[in-house]
Amino acid sequence: MKIIVFVKRNLFAIVFLLFVIFLVVFSNSSLLATKKGLNLWANNVVPSLFPFLVAAQLLSHTNFIYYLSKLCNSYMKPLFNVPGIGAFPFIMGIISGYPVGAKIISSLYSNHDCTKNEAERMLCFCNNSGPLFILGTVGNGFYGSSIIGYILLFTHILASIIVGIIFGQFSKFKFKSTSDKQLHSNPNLENVNINNLGEVLGNSIINSIKTILVIGGFVTLFSVILSILGKTKLLVIIASPISKLLHINSNIVVGFISGIIEFTNGLSMISSVHLKNLSINVCVSAFILGFGGISVLLQTLSIISKSKLSIKPYILGKVLQGIIASFLTFMIFKIPFFNLDI
Repeated sequence: MKIIVFVKRNLFAIVFLLFVIFLVVFSNSSLLATKKGLNLWANNVVPSLFPFLVAAQLLSHTNFIYYLSKLCNSYMKPLFNVPGIGAFPFIMGIISGYPVGAKIISSLYSNHDCTKNEAERMLCFCNNSGPLFILGTVGNGFYGSSIIGYILLFTHILASIIVGIIFGQFSKFKFKSTSDKQLHSNPNLENVNINNLGEVLGNSIINSIKTILVIGGFVTLFSVILSILGKTKLLVIIASPISKLLHINSNIVVGFISGIIEFTNGLSMISSVHLKNLSINVCVSAFILGFGGISVLLQTLSIISKSKLSIKPYILGKVLQGIIASFLTFMIFKIPFFNLDI
């Protein structure tokens, strides 16, 4: 009993100590995993995310958000029960990828442009995988098929919209939306002009660099964690009984667990498993894309923690999005044209 109490009180200390020990024991593989994570960040994450982070920062210093709010208020309110300003993180979250949507929502809440409940619900459907990643990396890169990429992108976006509608309709019974309040033109930010352009651009770049560095740290760290789990055979040990119980290929289960931890590596593993019916791989990939993995979850948490937003609705929303995306993908493959049996 005392041992259990001791472990509960010192759980994180024990985990972190084991992590240090494994880093020493598996130093060579950890070094390679670190390099792999840094290469992934530098070659894929930075080029695809950094420009969008800067663009979002710059747009927040203009009247664009104000006009977009007025334009979309009549659509965002009945569908998602959020102000029209929610269209900004929704659009940017779709075209840019994790965790740009979370970054924008955190800023909107800090600027009092939405309520706490609205911000937490927007996180559930505005923080998504980007089209560059889904079409380029997953579709063409992992599966060698642009059709699969477009299917995954379609179900991913549709699932996020469905999640937003579900959360929005349920919230109408408990919370009053601020959608009908008078929105002002960026009351908490100085609009960009010729006199402050340099300052605004500099601050936008600095803030974006801070965010991209945090993301790089998470990508690299979780590459090392997956490497350690692979070396200790822990993933195989966990996957084996699940595979036997559900009669599923053990490599798919290993890939799924890896994707739950860090979705890029997990998606790569899942796509490389050779099954008679490739649609199984794609449906599992759809769930992983929707959920995003613990790595993205912690990235999001690091962004919203200063705003005191709860991560619980986000977790529920992403699990639901993964399930819906996987189901939609499965239904598409029931259409003869998209049959992937080999």
